[in-house]
Formats: sequence, C-alpha cells, structure tokens
Amino acid sequence: MTQPAKTYAVNEIFYSLQGEGFHTGTPAVFLRLSGCNRRCAFCDTDFSAATPMTAAAIAEACAAFPARHIVVTGGEPLLQLDDALVSALKACGFFIQVETNGSMPAPAGVDWVTCSPKEPPYAIDRINELKIVYQGQDVEATASLFAAQLEKGSSRSGVPPRLYLQPCSGLNTAETVAYILGHPCWRLSLQTHKLINIQ
Repeated sequence: MTQPAKTYAVNEIFYSLQGEGFHTGTPAVFLRLSGCNRRCAFCDTDFSAATPMTAAAIAEACAAFPARHIVVTGGEPLLQLDDALVSALKACGFFIQVETNGSMPAPAGVDWVTCSPKEPPYAIDRINELKIVYQGQDVEATASLFAAQLEKGSSRSGVPPRLYLQPCSGLNTAETVAYILGHPCWRLSLQTHKLINIQ
C-alpha cells in the first residue's frame, strides 16, 4: 500500500523583496513554515492557521513567481525543512536561504544560513550571516559562540562572515547605531520591508 505523501505546515507563501540582512533588496519568494521551538515576545508571526502541503505542491506554488531566490522562514523553519523539500525546491532552480534561531542544523542543500539566535541550546552547523536583534545584550559573547559555524559558512559561500545588529521592532535604533559605530565589525540591518510598507 502506498504511503501518503508527507505534508508540511505552511503558514504562507508570498513574493516580495528581502527586507533584512545581506540580501536586502533581493526579489525573493518567502516560504513561511508554521511552528517554533522558541517563544520570542517580539515575534511577528501568527501560527494559528497552517495549510498542509506536500513538497511538490510547495515547489510548484513557489515556482509560479519569477524569482529563484527563496527565503524559508518561520517560526523555526528547520523544524520542518528537510532533504525532500530542499530537493523539490532545487529541482525548480531555487537558491535557498533559511532564517533560523540556530537551534537545529540545516540540510546540506541550503545555500545561505541566516542565524538570528534567541536562546540556547544551539545546534546550527554553519552560518553565513549572524543577525542579532539588539536589546542591549552582550552581542560579542553571543557572536563568539558561533565563530566555528561562521567560518564554515564563509568557506562554503566564498563570502566573509557577516555580523548584523537589528533594532528590536525599530524601538532602539539610535542605541543600535551607537553600538555599531563603537564596534565596526557589525553592520546595521533594518526591516526595510516595514519602512517601505511591503510584505
């Protein structure tokens, strides 16, 4: 008897510009998967509804848009993103970026890992950009926890490790800028999609 195809809990799929971090301004398909293993007070995602979709259906829906850069986000997308879904997206020609809290390793086929760590434990195996939501915490101590993963991500992508600080919901921008000016290894990440009022 044939087993039914695995489904993934999809919160939404939409097409827009990447608003944050290294790929800011890049046209991208956003695949938001439901569910998370952290409960951040500033999270902007509603997980009350999710649509079950197969890998093939997800890939087909995403491929209907013209861009071939996809941002797999959540919640925590690595709770669901697996080799089967990565393969389906790759078959459609996608460059796969994942935005993760760092609590789980990424599948091998993921091209770019954006880690925005929230709380330990961490199990991410490689990072191309570290994006910390700044709330006055010791970001140097946090970054030091990921030195090996940043180096591994850099060697795979050919792009030097990128360190970003992002104001928390835009409420502490001046404080974030002041920190970066005093610690120039960091770059500013703004939620530009909110600034220009797009999804």
